[in-house]
Amino acid sequence: MNSRRLLIDELKKYFSIKELVCDHVYDKYGERAWMFLDTMALRLLLILRRDILKVPLVCNTKILKQRGLRCNLCEIVKGKTSPYLSAHVLGKGFDLSSPSLSAEEMRLKISENVDLLPCKVRVEQDVNWLHIDVYDEMTKERIKYFKA
Repeated sequence: MNSRRLLIDELKKYFSIKELVCDHVYDKYGERAWMFLDTMALRLLLILRRDILKVPLVCNTKILKQRGLRCNLCEIVKGKTSPYLSAHVLGKGFDLSSPSLSAEEMRLKISENVDLLPCKVRVEQDVNWLHIDVYDEMTKERIKYFKA
């Protein structure tokens, strides 16, 4: 069995694919939608949930939408008239929340455990959710904080 398959099997203990992709993608592809999520982003998600934060995490819900993979039909994306290369549309980023930790507490725990991260990450500041992605802006920092 390949390592990506093992990674996805481990992630399924914490997330369903329906939580990680928009409804449009899930409705069309179902369980096959895992193919659209970047392997390093999936590895990051597993390490965040299992090794760093160690608390339940929520991505998409019935109310909170478009927090994982977004497609061209999603409201946030479909009105864009210039190149829109959000980590969400490329399967490289997630917006997460937790019933156990605030967004700021999650950001702090990540910074305290930077050595556990599988790659460089970007983390959005000044929002009440955790946006994290695997874009590498070629900076020296392991965590690049940004404001959208």
